[in-house]
Amino acid sequence: MPIRFVLLLFVIVVAGCGSDTVLNPRFQPEINNATDNFQFQATNVTNVNDQLQYTWQNTGMQANVNQACSITAGTASLTIRDSAGTVVYSGDLRNNGTFVTNAGPSGGWTIAVSLSGVSGTLNFRVQKNP
Repeated sequence: MPIRFVLLLFVIVVAGCGSDTVLNPRFQPEINNATDNFQFQATNVTNVNDQLQYTWQNTGMQANVNQACSITAGTASLTIRDSAGTVVYSGDLRNNGTFVTNAGPSGGWTIAVSLSGVSGTLNFRVQKNP
């Protein structure tokens, strides 16, 4: 009886999992999340809808944001919150260039990427502003 219960539980858990698991993501961004340096890149993205969020350690009070994307369809935005949860940067990833966040307390900053029907290449970096 215990083996049947374990097997039933396994089937329920597996059936409850969607196809977009850690082992089978909708796309595979390359992420480098190091203290004071966050990098995000994804090439050949096709019609992706996703909300991604990362905690990044910033020992400074501001950050430089370098965006170098080539988006052919859809919308993609980047929002950065400081360790207090205040939005210090919000931008459209179609706008390439280097931008500076507003000032905020150091610590665990949140980097959120919102993708809606996005195709193309996504590439941005967030680094501590000296």
